[in-house]
Amino acid sequence: MQLALGFLVVVGVLLQQSDASIGSVFGGGNDAGGIAHTRRGAEKIIFNGTVVVSILFVFSVIFGLLA
Repeated sequence: MQLALGFLVVVGVLLQQSDASIGSVFGGGNDAGGIAHTRRGAEKIIFNGTVVVSILFVFSVIFGLLA
């Protein structure tokens, strides 16, 4: 179960769009002037799904250690 959840977390993270460049590390490279990006449509579904799967993965690891 942990293997499957781990795989889904990796896929979910890799599917998310990233506009970050090396310039954004130092505060540059952002044309929006620091305005947060709003997730909509499929991007929001993938993001929320990744969060849920990540939480399930952490719980499965914790309960696996306790068992």
